[in-house]
Amino acid sequence: MEYDIFFSISQTPVGNRLPSEAEMFGNFFDQVQAADRLGFGVAWIAESHLSSEIQKRHPKPVIPHWQGEVGLNVDFLQLCHQVFAQTKHIEMGSAVMNILVNGGPVAAAERIAAFCALHGLSPQEKRRIHLGFSQGRFEFMNRASGILPRDEVEQAAWPALRGKVFAEACEIFLRLLRGDVLASSDVAETTLSAEHFRSEAEWSQVQQEAEKAGRLSPDRNSVSFARRWDFEVLKIVPQEWSRELVNLVIGSHDSELQEKVNQILPVQVFNLSITQPDVIEETHRRMTQAYHPDGGPWKRSYMPRTVFVFLNEEEGLSSEQRSQAARNEAETALQAYWTALEGTLDPRKVSNAADNALIGNAEQVAEQIRQRFHPEDRVMLWFDFFNHDSARVIRNMEAFMHKVVPRLPGSALSTGAG
Repeated sequence: MEYDIFFSISQTPVGNRLPSEAEMFGNFFDQVQAADRLGFGVAWIAESHLSSEIQKRHPKPVIPHWQGEVGLNVDFLQLCHQVFAQTKHIEMGSAVMNILVNGGPVAAAERIAAFCALHGLSPQEKRRIHLGFSQGRFEFMNRASGILPRDEVEQAAWPALRGKVFAEACEIFLRLLRGDVLASSDVAETTLSAEHFRSEAEWSQVQQEAEKAGRLSPDRNSVSFARRWDFEVLKIVPQEWSRELVNLVIGSHDSELQEKVNQILPVQVFNLSITQPDVIEETHRRMTQAYHPDGGPWKRSYMPRTVFVFLNEEEGLSSEQRSQAARNEAETALQAYWTALEGTLDPRKVSNAADNALIGNAEQVAEQIRQRFHPEDRVMLWFDFFNHDSARVIRNMEAFMHKVVPRLPGSALSTGAG
């Protein structure tokens, strides 16, 4: 089993205290340096854009109950330069980079090429970035970059069309990273039909709007949409950078899209804490066949498993007291989180996510890992969840590596990401 760590850098009040931005970043750098010393493989960093407080003023706010800022990391690549300068072994992962905003997929691909060209100037530098990429955490972040319906037909089709916009972006992004010379006309336009919608009523509404606009196919079975990005033939620069410094990971459980991107480059799968075990296992089965051959055989570690960690190994407490304290800490943090996201997640997913947390003293957490995870999994451990006590977060990280891991089969620590 491999052990990664997740950092949210979420500036939200805990216990009626809201840390400053400087304190938040200071805590992060202290914790990532500790993670490096302890032997965690990859530090995965949440990405966010624009103030979640200010978006509450919108007519239809996406997260109206969230207090503070969902996240302060708006530029993963800048953060990588800082972390690599302050650490020796740990690699960096984006969790996840939004390739629709701030210039879209062309700009995102070029920024990555520029980073890797600089990062790889030293022949001794072998540490990779694990590039989790997606269509973003919340839609208000995308709307400011023009990722919104362009007409009445797109408005009606948006629940299904939004994912296809991301698919278009993925093709542009990956082909440019591969080194292709590309024009937007080389990317197929999107066509939607009844199978793409959750209900017959949704599809019927799209048909009506498309018919009024003269865009419904003659057989009434499909609607085509113009490309979102329009550009003449181009190629990104720099061109002479090591592709081995980037490990690609898609933040989508759309099975068709997972397979499509793997026709271009090897692309692994980013896993959320709310993903159900049956979906995880089915993804492993499919990716065994679909993973791009240039990436070698598919491994379970290619889909890291995000998990909340509420571990208590504090001094002066009995084993039972530590267990109870951990349960109390988990209940408080999870309750605050789901309240903040009220109305944005399916309640069933919320319940399932709580089941995915590791809660208790070291012995209990080790047993939960043995029961829930495959020995070849990679776990992405979330210690800073609604916790601004940086010293305590670091003690929990130390307790995990020193007291939980030795209780697990095959407990030799890896300082690489695998």
